[in-house]
Amino acid sequence: MSTTHFGFQAVDEAEKARRVRGVFDSVASKYDLMNDLMSMGLHRAWKAYTIAVSGVREGQRVLDIAGGTGDLARAFARRVGPTGTVVHTDINEAMLRTGRDRLLDEGLVLPTTICDAECLPFPANSFDVVSVAFGLRNMTHKERALAEMCRVLKPGGKLLVLEFSKVAKPLEKAYDWYSFSVLPRLGQWVAGDAASYRYLAESIRMHPGQQELKAMMKAAGFGHVDVHNLTAGVVALHVGIKC
Repeated sequence: MSTTHFGFQAVDEAEKARRVRGVFDSVASKYDLMNDLMSMGLHRAWKAYTIAVSGVREGQRVLDIAGGTGDLARAFARRVGPTGTVVHTDINEAMLRTGRDRLLDEGLVLPTTICDAECLPFPANSFDVVSVAFGLRNMTHKERALAEMCRVLKPGGKLLVLEFSKVAKPLEKAYDWYSFSVLPRLGQWVAGDAASYRYLAESIRMHPGQQELKAMMKAAGFGHVDVHNLTAGVVALHVGIKC
């Protein structure tokens, strides 16, 4: 069986899927609170920027992959209006259920489905925009997932990948200290789970950097890819156009 990375560990591919599921099963109920605490609220600005760059208009069709607790799906739904469609998906049932319930509490009823980004259950050329926020790094075969995202986009459609990336070099030591000393303790204190947030820090280090991910997106079929560094590269937004 092929091996892959779960954080800094080498594991069987099937084992990674099980472990990632366990991480998100564990943190689902505290996910939004932890996002606010560990990013000091900046994740809201990163997501708002993503929505602005998307250029989504009324009546369009949007697929939100690894949509979790529904931040992007909610914002997209407001933009597409009653004539558009936003499909809210995640591979993790606990995360998807948390997001669906949250959206329902706000009066938003969106198509919601469990699906694997590496094998999307949608026809080719179906969506104007596809988004994935903080989910790509957890996927075992990123190239396969990116190719699937390209497949389901309409020609001229846009992929938005918002993900942790490579921070600017002058900040590397401080960022490492925060990631490996503060985050696990914060996870233990708030969510009762230090290990999942240690995995978060490790998975960020194993994820492709800005230029490597750009090359992967081009290889997956995107004719043009822009990279937007946010907060000194702590996060990057990659925007790919299907030509």
